[in-house]
Amino acid sequence: MSEQTADTIGEITLTDKAAAEIAKIRSENSIPDEYFLRIGVKGGGCSGLTYSLGFDGEKRDNDETLVLNGVDIIVDGKSLFYLDGTELDYTDGLNGKGFVFNNPNAVRTCGCGSSFGV
Repeated sequence: MSEQTADTIGEITLTDKAAAEIAKIRSENSIPDEYFLRIGVKGGGCSGLTYSLGFDGEKRDNDETLVLNGVDIIVDGKSLFYLDGTELDYTDGLNGKGFVFNNPNAVRTCGCGSSFGV
């Protein structure tokens, strides 16, 4: 298990807007400071893979730990492979609001943007 600190790690970038929204969610839901933000990829969805995002109080043996824009993030090794170069952003525009994964590895995505294929 390794730990890295930066605003951009070769694998993932976290925008300021996403970091602010994560802090807001943590505060509004009384999520303990010791919890990490877990970012992952799972099989499923209409394009083959789906993103997962949530708070987790446990680190696993194959997790990488990143600190991006002040947010403690854990990502399992398999997910990190699919997320290389991905930017996690937050949007609150006219087309809806929520977290957006801008993944350069995705060669196809579904209409709603919640699943992708490589």
